Amino acid sequence: MKKVIIIGAAGSLAQYVIESIKGLKNIELTLFVRNKSRLHKSIAENCIVVEGDAMNFSDVKNAVTEQHIVYVNLAGNLEAMSKNIVKAMQEGGVKRIIAISSIGIYEIPLKSILIPYRKLADVIENSELDYTILRPDWFTSANEVDYAITHKGEAETGSAVSRKSIAAFIATLIENPTLHKNENLGISKPN
Repeated sequence: MKKVIIIGAAGSLAQYVIESIKGLKNIELTLFVRNKSRLHKSIAENCIVVEGDAMNFSDVKNAVTEQHIVYVNLAGNLEAMSKNIVKAMQEGGVKRIIAISSIGIYEIPLKSILIPYRKLADVIENSELDYTILRPDWFTSANEVDYAITHKGEAETGSAVSRKSIAAFIATLIENPTLHKNENLGISKPN
């Protein structure tokens, strides 16, 4: 049984990811949220739900201990939260992390709204964990799975991508944890 935790499970993207992961076999899914009342009952069904704050190291450490894969889907003080997650994973011997950042974090000058997403990527890339950082284009709610991947250093191409596409790609990474290990990837809808 592969144990997967979603940190920030109440977000709009996370709900699509939860549904995609529920379609996989032999997964024990844990949802880490600040307030479990924000999770719709059908989303939380057949999952372990843990209330906690990613800004609180002990909450994070207790939640990630004994997990196999940590998926990070957060907003806010991403530098502090990612440092807590990385430290908790290192102390708990958990190696695999998948994290959502943002398109545009390597543009110069860096837009101020993207600074937290860049800091998250930097913290995770320098962590010595087995990471995949995803830099999605803007999200849509389109009912489609259609995406293209670009690697760090390549021009980001494409356009707004569906949450369903991102979720499908994350499910593929969870099913195949060595796929795209230690890679920082853009994901968008092909033009």
